[in-house]
Amino acid sequence: MSKTSTNGMCEHCGAGFKYQIIHNGFNESSYAYCDSCGMTALLDGWKAPQGIDIPIHQEIAPRTEPLLQPCTCGGTFKASAAPRGPRCAEVLSAEKATAWIEEDAAGTSMGWRWQRSWRGLYCIIVDDRVVHDNWCASVRAT
Repeated sequence: MSKTSTNGMCEHCGAGFKYQIIHNGFNESSYAYCDSCGMTALLDGWKAPQGIDIPIHQEIAPRTEPLLQPCTCGGTFKASAAPRGPRCAEVLSAEKATAWIEEDAAGTSMGWRWQRSWRGLYCIIVDDRVVHDNWCASVRAT
């Protein structure tokens, strides 16, 4: 499932934003969020550098964190980080996001339900803030 919407809303500051839900099982990918701004890093399991074992269909493992380039904001992509509101940079609640995610999802009428967590099969991209395969140069060179 991957759908762009304009219906996300930060529960802290009320800012609206576009978002996209990514089904990492369909993409054979892994993901992490920046611990400062909440940007999403998507890692393609098929494009991982040779010798790097990333868990696919879920968030990265902590052992993967030092292999990724820092975020453009200066933060770090972490297995334990979460997406953040685009204006206030406060951590978004996956539980509170359930209302607008399920309202927008076509599959909801057929029984699909949001996982109510930023960990697991699905991740979110807020306001097109995403980086792909941001491996450190030293990792890509091996």
